[in-house]
Amino acid sequence: MVKSTETVDENNQTGPHFNFDNSFARSLEGFFVSCKAEPSVAPKLLQFNPALAEELGLDPVALDSEAGLAIFSGNVTPDGSEPLAQAYAGHQFGGFAPKLGDGRALLLGEVIDTQQRRRDIQLKGSGRTPFSRGGDGKAALGPVLREYLVAEGMHALGVPTTRALAAVTTGRAVYRETSLPGAILTRVASSHIRVGTFQFGAARGDTDKVRELADYAIARHYPDTANAENPYLAFFEAVVNAQAALVASWMNVGFIHGVMNTDNMTISGETIDYGPCAFMDTYARDTVFSSIDRQGRYAYANQPAILPWNLTRLAETLIRFVDPDKDKAIEILTDKVHRITPLYETYWLAGMRSKIGLSTEDPLDSKLINDLLRMMEEEHADFTLVFRRLSQALRGDSETVRNLFEEPAAFDEWEQRWKKRLEQDGTEAEVRAQAMDRVNPIYIPRNHKVEEALSAAVNQADMMPFTKLLAVLTHPFEEVAGCEAYAEPAPVTDIPYQTFCGT
Repeated sequence: MVKSTETVDENNQTGPHFNFDNSFARSLEGFFVSCKAEPSVAPKLLQFNPALAEELGLDPVALDSEAGLAIFSGNVTPDGSEPLAQAYAGHQFGGFAPKLGDGRALLLGEVIDTQQRRRDIQLKGSGRTPFSRGGDGKAALGPVLREYLVAEGMHALGVPTTRALAAVTTGRAVYRETSLPGAILTRVASSHIRVGTFQFGAARGDTDKVRELADYAIARHYPDTANAENPYLAFFEAVVNAQAALVASWMNVGFIHGVMNTDNMTISGETIDYGPCAFMDTYARDTVFSSIDRQGRYAYANQPAILPWNLTRLAETLIRFVDPDKDKAIEILTDKVHRITPLYETYWLAGMRSKIGLSTEDPLDSKLINDLLRMMEEEHADFTLVFRRLSQALRGDSETVRNLFEEPAAFDEWEQRWKKRLEQDGTEAEVRAQAMDRVNPIYIPRNHKVEEALSAAVNQADMMPFTKLLAVLTHPFEEVAGCEAYAEPAPVTDIPYQTFCGT
């Protein structure tokens, strides 16, 4: 892959070159509307991700400049870009909206990265589009920085996710409950095709368009399924597999997405749209942070159940293509839907086994793990720290994990069962402990630390707390002296933590 270079525009100014190859715009007319970003009046580059730029085959020096800022702020459309707002529908908290779409986002185009993967580059918060539905199309600084932090933190944790390339302020205020600094996030994804994108075409009864979308998604994300006996069924199974693995990875790190609407679930199996998301401190199955999720539809423990619900909505759009006999197609797809939960449980259990140091399988492992989780909930123990400190018990120091429980003796009986189970594996204790430390993070985007960083950035124009937190989250498995505060749970308070769909 040839790295991008600087080019000279008609005003004799140098600027970054992207080598755009815009297959979505070429292939899927009807699923987007062409439009441009609204200009920023006094943009400022707050955060830039040079490592991601390198990965994309872009020149980080050319982008970390006034010319790059002009692109990230929407003031300049780079050569080869065909900016567009994508159309999609979606079930939002169970209710269907046939027309949603990018109300504040703009796809600049696609690049082929250094590993020959096609990647979208998108501006989020760049102004009104035809899908804004009366909104201003803008984003406030806090939510932009939240998405930057959490997306990059999730990437470091090994969870499939969209990425953050840059964050800028626009010099314009946005008005929510108060006046806030406006900002734009430059987001990178394998694509922004969602379950809701398929629903958008199906809701219009345009079978040919849905088939075009399916063919495009197959070619872009799951090319091996094109040669299957039933390509559309194989495609559905591939999406099921990707999303089952994704949700299992969320559960394994204590992540709560908060708004698992079908328009927020990607075909690629990447986490997208970090609005009211958050991580658990104290383990509790019914944890909900989102202010708009009043019924707990997307609570932590409900995420695995929403997975097949959402994928059933995708299956409904593919019925015509799976078999010409509608009843037979429904029967085939229903069978595949019934397999989603067992598939998810396989991924979840594999992740949990690794978290407690198991390298072999035993039928009683699920009970052992669930007994630990039940005890953690009863004893109000911190989810992340319990799993991280289990490795210390293998090194001869059980107190570090015992002390996380209100009644430490409750842990003792479980520890004896756990260590007896570990004897079946026959792995040396230190080798096992090191393996556990590679999958159990010491640092996650703790909600109180995220809020501290965002408050400093928004209210004091101080990016230092953000920068420090981002640096810690980039290496979540490496415990560093002096960073103890980033591993500590939130202070106990009577006021429950709450998140908002803020962008």
